[in-house]
Amino acid sequence: MERLKNEFLEELAKNLVNHREKESILKEYETHLDEFLFSQIELVKDNQIREELYSRLGTPAEIAAIWNEELSVTPSNMKWLFVAVNILFFGGGSILTLAHNLFDWTWLTNIWDILTSFPIIIACVYLFFWVLLGYEIGRSFGHSGKKLLKATFLLAIIPDVILMVLTVFHIIPHKWFHPLLTENFIALCILFMLLLYPVCLISYKWGKRASV
Repeated sequence: MERLKNEFLEELAKNLVNHREKESILKEYETHLDEFLFSQIELVKDNQIREELYSRLGTPAEIAAIWNEELSVTPSNMKWLFVAVNILFFGGGSILTLAHNLFDWTWLTNIWDILTSFPIIIACVYLFFWVLLGYEIGRSFGHSGKKLLKATFLLAIIPDVILMVLTVFHIIPHKWFHPLLTENFIALCILFMLLLYPVCLISYKWGKRASV
């Protein structure tokens, strides 16, 4: 089994060539190989273990191909993509809110009424955005993605903090958000704000494991 493990890691190292995270990837897969081989202790023949290993983790060439392909996804592009999407959420919501309060358009009022009838759905959809953020960073960058996750989170959370401050201090009239802005909804928003980073971190770890 030890020979099979060493052969797997040697082949993976060759296929990774000059990948910047080569050592981290090899270390991570060494841990996964130890766990896998321990679970296959009842198998005697190397060819049986090898088949099961390739079936579960993939061949070294397949694994390396995935990691090498991900080199095209740069941390900077990933970070600004999620920041831009969050700004788009807030921009679209702001335009809708302003238009609803400034213009007496029946069709727009109907859309507003539908959207504000299900505040929990709005909150859950937005929470999914943060789950996706953590998962994609974990899947794309593995161990090296944690600093990127923190930087992206801090930048992306800025619109949320600004909106909350403007609302709490009545700089934005509360009536603009009627009937959304109830005590229960404000409490829900504060709870979600506190949960955002833990949710990102959990989904990041999930994405990191999914990349294996």
